Amino acid sequence: MTSTATRPRGARARAAIAAKTLRTDRWWFAPLITVVGLSAWVIYATVRVFMHDFYWVPDYHYLTPFYSPCVTERCVEGSSHFGSFLPGWWIIPDAALTLPFLLLFRLTCYYYRKAYYRSFWLSPPACAVPDGHKSYSGETRFPLLGQNLHRYFFYAAAIISLINTWDAIYAFHSPKGFGFGLGNVILLVNVVMLWAYTISCHSCRHIIGGRLKHFSKHPVRYKAWTGVSWLNTRHMQLAWITLGTLALTDFYVMAIAANWFPDLRFIN
Repeated sequence: MTSTATRPRGARARAAIAAKTLRTDRWWFAPLITVVGLSAWVIYATVRVFMHDFYWVPDYHYLTPFYSPCVTERCVEGSSHFGSFLPGWWIIPDAALTLPFLLLFRLTCYYYRKAYYRSFWLSPPACAVPDGHKSYSGETRFPLLGQNLHRYFFYAAAIISLINTWDAIYAFHSPKGFGFGLGNVILLVNVVMLWAYTISCHSCRHIIGGRLKHFSKHPVRYKAWTGVSWLNTRHMQLAWITLGTLALTDFYVMAIAANWFPDLRFIN
């Protein structure tokens, strides 16, 4: 190898390669799938949020997470568990108190940053592939400077997960009292996955185990940190799984509310 001291004068420091990348695999496939998947989910969620209909099943107390908690004056009877105090303008989502925080929690999530940086912004689209931008300033400028607020959005997401848990428990209802159906299973699975995604967050892991000098003196926190760390390695999968469970839960509640087909009941 030629050192800097012995390199011939005028020699290039790096090889002059005209190709944009030497990768021959389908490196573009993952960013493409991410664009398609996230775009489809955002379009579906946006349409559903502003439909203002088919979100509540009064017989079984099914409430879609896209409308929880329902806090506008437009909310149908029985669906507003925490009061209706926002005006019923169509531009205001019925779950206006929670949707912005959920959106910000996911936008600032470490995995989602990687996903949309690589897919939508091509920064960079893949390893060993040049960045699609001429300059790079990291997350030191507005609006990316706001990514540092992720830890605070985590607290809001945890509170919202509690609300979703209440919705799932409240749904064990039927005209005859206690009831259990396929809708309950879907709501419960969605809540479990949401909790798994939320507590697998890097911020949660730091809150539980951060700033400790001796784990041996904090056995409970160490055990909790170990469990969260196990989930943390699956944070990417949980991020996608929860998008699927959210869409499935909303679609099922919409189908039952619109009378497309009846709920499959196991008890009452």
